[in-house]
Amino acid sequence: MAGGNWIIDQVKLVDVYPQAEQLANIQSQSQGTGGAPYNVLIDLAHLGAKFPLLAAGFVGRDSLGKQILEHCRENKINTKHLRPAPDAATSYTDVMSEIGGGRRTFFHYRGANAFWTGEDLDFKKCSARIFHLGYLLLLDALDGPDKKFGTRAARLLSEARVAGIKTSVDVVSEDSDRFSKIVTPALRHVDYCILNEIEAGKTTGFTIRKADKTLDQTALGKAAGALLERGVKELVVVHFPEGGYARTLSGQEYWQSSLNLPRNYIKGSAGAGDAFCAGVLLGLHEGWDIPRCLLTAVCVAAASLSDPTCTNGVGTIESALGLAKKHRPRRQAP
Repeated sequence: MAGGNWIIDQVKLVDVYPQAEQLANIQSQSQGTGGAPYNVLIDLAHLGAKFPLLAAGFVGRDSLGKQILEHCRENKINTKHLRPAPDAATSYTDVMSEIGGGRRTFFHYRGANAFWTGEDLDFKKCSARIFHLGYLLLLDALDGPDKKFGTRAARLLSEARVAGIKTSVDVVSEDSDRFSKIVTPALRHVDYCILNEIEAGKTTGFTIRKADKTLDQTALGKAAGALLERGVKELVVVHFPEGGYARTLSGQEYWQSSLNLPRNYIKGSAGAGDAFCAGVLLGLHEGWDIPRCLLTAVCVAAASLSDPTCTNGVGTIESALGLAKKHRPRRQAP
């Protein structure tokens, strides 16, 4: 089961991101999925997951909400807990993606997602093995305070764990100082924490990029260790353009370099993080070892990069893994 942000992405490919009061040209546009649960579940469906997929959250009583529900049903995703919100429109994001490098900028309308608390979920009656929640920092009601748990998201995750369900979270990248206040309380009720290097750094206070923008592997390891010290029960996984890193509660570390993709292969990076997350969750659900999970994750992320939308580039698990043979990992992981 995946719950949280359900978003329609309006993706515009622009020749350059302009300075204020300057012009950029939109070369093409498309519409696709957005938000952690939407992207992850659609990716898992495309990959051919053999287990049931369940959606949880709010959409609006509008055309975009109907599109999301129909899209889920087409991909055999159970929408029993994906419901219309009272008096709120479906969330959407205008994604400006630069042609060439794939850098993107988001203009987001929170909509119905802001009101979802998960109060309708009865985890004791849920057959899911894993509950994935995202994005923290972009779910207004769940990011709100709770006297006992710190945040409502922490309470929801605790309820899932009490029912015997493994929990997983993802975080949105934002330029703020809210990470420690909102993300930290949830970590005590999380089995798997999957996020990027920016989010890991902002949550723990470590600077994971050096002045020359290269990855600081020592700081990365310390940030993952800090997340575990703050309560993550089993595993921290951090993804970044160079690949992925995992650290277990017992201190075992694993690295996986990303694939050596030609520059003209990348059509957009929106959704690549969720694709990586889907690869990790697929492996964890099926009991794979961590190296296999990480290799699958970088392959699914690479597939996602082939399309400007978040999920249209992801195909079967066989096609994703085939990318590792065609485009070898860029170097041996440290």
